[in-house]
Amino acid sequence: MRQYAVNENGRRVGEDHPHARYTNAEIDLVLELRGQGAGYGEIARKMDMPKATVQAICNGRSRCQVAARYKTLPA
Repeated sequence: MRQYAVNENGRRVGEDHPHARYTNAEIDLVLELRGQGAGYGEIARKMDMPKATVQAICNGRSRCQVAARYKTLPA
């Protein structure tokens, strides 16, 4: 059994989403670097991800949902 983060509709979010490419820790690091004043291009190079992805994360268009609760499901 494994616990998965889900939104208010019961759908998986964050790194538990089946199509997630980056971990929650990587997303947190992107946001931390941006908060420290790093540019999108600089973050993209450091994190080895597309600049458009970094922009989407920082502007709340990607990975913008937080876990409302956790569900226990078979792994």
